[in-house]
Amino acid sequence: MSNVKKKKMSELDRKVAFGNLRDFALALGKIAILTGVGYVILSPLIGMFVNSIASTKDIYNPMMFILPADPGLDKYRLVIERMDYFRTIGADLIYTITLTLLQLLVCSMVGYGFARFNFKGKNILFACVVVMIVIPPHTVMLPLYMTFKNFNLLGLVTLIHGSPVNLMSTVAPMYLMTALGCGVRSGLYIYIFNQFFRGLPKEIEEAAFVDGAGVWYTYFRIMLVNAMPSVITVTVFSLVWQFNDVFYANLFLISENVVISKKISSLAGVIANQDKILNVTIQEQYVDAGILLILLPIILLYLLLQKQFIEGAERSGIVG
Repeated sequence: MSNVKKKKMSELDRKVAFGNLRDFALALGKIAILTGVGYVILSPLIGMFVNSIASTKDIYNPMMFILPADPGLDKYRLVIERMDYFRTIGADLIYTITLTLLQLLVCSMVGYGFARFNFKGKNILFACVVVMIVIPPHTVMLPLYMTFKNFNLLGLVTLIHGSPVNLMSTVAPMYLMTALGCGVRSGLYIYIFNQFFRGLPKEIEEAAFVDGAGVWYTYFRIMLVNAMPSVITVTVFSLVWQFNDVFYANLFLISENVVISKKISSLAGVIANQDKILNVTIQEQYVDAGILLILLPIILLYLLLQKQFIEGAERSGIVG
C-alpha cells in the first residue's frame, strides 16, 4: 500500500509541477507579447523624445546609442517660445472642450431619440447616421467648402444681411456642423449612445413617468446619468479627435492660433528663418519637441481617464 501511495503522490507532484510550469510559460508568453506590442506602439514616441533631448554633439557622435550622452531641454524652451505654446494651447483647449460638450449634448439626445421613440422616417434617418460613419469626409469636402464659403441658410442670411456670408477663417463652420449633429465623428457617437440607451431597461423611464417626471427631466437626471460609461467613452474620443483634427481646420482655413496642430507644419520653417538653424537633422529635433508638447494634454487625459474609458468602451457596444 505504501508503494501505491508513493506512486500516486509522485504522479500528483508531477501533475502539479507540470501545471505550474505551464502557467509560468503562459504568463511569460503574455508578458512577451504585451511588451512587444507596447514597444511597437510607444517606440515612435520614445524615439522622438530621445531625439528631442539630444544635443548637437550627440547628433554627430557615432558612439551614441539609444540614450544621448549630453541631454537637455533647450529645444523645448525654444519651441515653446516660437509656437507661443501656452496661449495657443489654451485657445485650442477652449475650442476643443466647447465642441466636445456641444457634441455630447447633441449626439446623446439624437441617440436617445432613436433608441426610445418611434416616428416616421426613423429607419431612413438612422441609415443616414450609418452613412456618416462609412463615407470618408474627403468625399464631401467640396460641398462643405462651398456651403460655408457662401453661407445662406434657406435664404435667411440674404434676407437679413443682404448677401451670403463667408464663414471661412472662422470656427463658426465647426460649431454649426456640431450643433446639427454632423461634426467630427458625430455619426459614431450617435451610434454609441443609441446602442447604450437601447440596453437600458425601460422600467427606469416608466418609474420616472409614474412619479410625474417629464421627458426632459427623465433624460437629463436619470437616463444620462445611467449612460455615464458611454458619456466618458464619447468624451475621450471627441476630445482626442477634435484636438488632433487638421482636416476640417485646413478646409475651413481656421487659424493656427486656434488649432495648435497646424503649427507643426510651419515649425521647421520658423526655426530656420528666425533662429538661422538650417540643418535638417537639427530642425527635426525641434519638430519632435513640438509634437510631444502638442501630445502632452492627450497623454494626460488618457492617464487620468484610462480606467473609466476602458470600462465605458466595454459597455458601449464598441467591443464584445
